[in-house]
Amino acid sequence: METTQTNQVKNKRTNKWQQRIGYGVSDLACNLIWQMISLYLLYFYTDIMHLSAASISLMFVVTRFVDGMTDLLVGYLIDHTNTRWGKSRPYFLFGAIPFALFAFLCFNVPDFSASGKLVYAYVTYFGLSLAYTLVNVPMASILPSLTNDTEERTALSTSRKFFAFLGATIVSSTALTLVAFFGNGNERIGFKIVMGIFGIIGCLLFFFTFFSVRELPMHSSKSVSLKTVFTSLKQNKPWLIFAVNILFMWTSFFIQSSALVYYFSVVVGNKTLSITVATIMSVVPMFANFFVPMLAKKIGKRNLYILSSSIQLIGLVIIMFAAKAVAGILFGAFISAIGYGIKESIYFSMQADPVDYGEWKTGVNVSGSLSAINGFLGKVAQAISGGLAGALLAWGMYKPGEAIQTGKAMFAIQAMYLYVPMILIFCSIITMLFYNLDKIYPTIKAELEERRDV
Repeated sequence: METTQTNQVKNKRTNKWQQRIGYGVSDLACNLIWQMISLYLLYFYTDIMHLSAASISLMFVVTRFVDGMTDLLVGYLIDHTNTRWGKSRPYFLFGAIPFALFAFLCFNVPDFSASGKLVYAYVTYFGLSLAYTLVNVPMASILPSLTNDTEERTALSTSRKFFAFLGATIVSSTALTLVAFFGNGNERIGFKIVMGIFGIIGCLLFFFTFFSVRELPMHSSKSVSLKTVFTSLKQNKPWLIFAVNILFMWTSFFIQSSALVYYFSVVVGNKTLSITVATIMSVVPMFANFFVPMLAKKIGKRNLYILSSSIQLIGLVIIMFAAKAVAGILFGAFISAIGYGIKESIYFSMQADPVDYGEWKTGVNVSGSLSAINGFLGKVAQAISGGLAGALLAWGMYKPGEAIQTGKAMFAIQAMYLYVPMILIFCSIITMLFYNLDKIYPTIKAELEERRDV
């Protein structure tokens, strides 16, 4: 009898860790591909495909806003999906191959005219964004369905971000080296091969996620109309605050990521240093991430988000004052990375809590739609950052491939990498001061459990 109980406990622990790892590697898959997009796609378009910064700026805005609508559609579909595999889980299986395929196509230079290449960029970038939606929205919507335990949700989010930072580390530390190796000096060929490799690995990892996670039995299969969804969200004050913060948080992240190569090539004059800084910004968060469950339990999720954002901001200020001093830049990057790593991890843990608040307040669970709208706002942030980055490069009259740039171009790149992100992080901190869900969440959780037991 004792042996049986011991085995049951061991199996429970094994299943818990299997699910944590399975859920976590989904973001490793995403980051192998999306980190390449964030760091190098703008550079690929301007310096390798030779598209104008102004046309790329417009493309980012148009495709992101159109693609954002697909987030809402996918979220609505998740809320209306009922399969033996669950609501969110099937999307990992069917979205994996399109995601990998369009990632590969994005980093190809077709033998077309300039206008033909631009059309090709529109089609492949939109296809990639749509495929990303199919696998990324379920990553957020499935979390409330994996466990009702708020501490286990934090553990799952921590696992997710550990693997996300691992994926980012792999890309930031090896991508340019691999591009040079496989391309033998030809970046056009090198980027295509590297993206193909990362795409295949990402696809296989999504298959692993599908087979490793399990959704809890659904308490209600009641169909929810769009009107009900938006009525529920309008009454969800914690989510409304969280939603505004999404715009500040992700716009700062995306515009800074897109400026990395430009900043260190043009402003600092040391392109190789961009690899080191990118590696710091992914390795350090990977380890800082481990302290998130303990810190969240001690000071609360909101307070941890505000503290970590402040640390990140301090790091950027240090980089700004360091100018071209390598030691100062590396120290600032290290400080910024600590704050960024903790902030992003706790952000994903917080995402599930407004879902519970909405169910408690209105009696309606709209995790799929809420996650989709969060994703839509992320796409809006990408559109804003991509449009702003392209516009700044065009305003500064940036000349692709040239080491010496105008003063306006230098300022534009500095604004992309430092000034705009710093302002947005400060706005994010102010916004989250109004988020008070942590105080009442234990009561909400207890009442929901009572309702579900009835």
